[in-house]
Parts: sequence; C-alpha cells; structure tokens
Amino acid sequence: MSHLSHDPDRLLARVRRIRGQVEAIERAVTEGRDCGEILHLVASVRGATQGLTQVLIEDHLRLHVADEADAEARHKGAAELAAALRSYLG
Repeated sequence: MSHLSHDPDRLLARVRRIRGQVEAIERAVTEGRDCGEILHLVASVRGATQGLTQVLIEDHLRLHVADEADAEARHKGAAELAAALRSYLG
C-alpha cells in the first residue's frame, strides 16, 4: 500500500472516517431523523470523499507521473489519471 500514499495510516484513517460517516447516515435514515440533519451528514461525507480524492490524485500525479523516470510508465500514469478525472468530474 505504500505506493498509494506517503502516509498509508493517514489514508486509512480517512477511509475509516468516511465509513463511520456513511454508517451515521444509515442510522439517521433508519431512525427517521430530520431530512435537514441527514443532508448535513451527506455533505460531510461528500467533503471527506473529496479530501480523500485530492490526496489520491496528488499522490498518483507525484508518484506515477512527475517522479516516474520511465517515459512509458509516465504516459501510463498520466492516462490513468486522466481517466480517473473524467470519471470524477463527469
């Protein structure tokens, strides 16, 4: 996993925090909580997911494009990043 982030423990902490937030949404829906509260929970998940995506994009760009010595691997890394961005932004 070290190729995913310079600090995989922090990356996993982000993922676990997102999982906890999603579980909170599930509990809120199950309990019939106010829709405004649920919207706030969903917005929190969206922000956390965007933060995780930003870290992953930066790591991928740095490790597989900018710092990659092999031109073929660099092109592959750039293509992977472009495909991910199309999916994320589309």
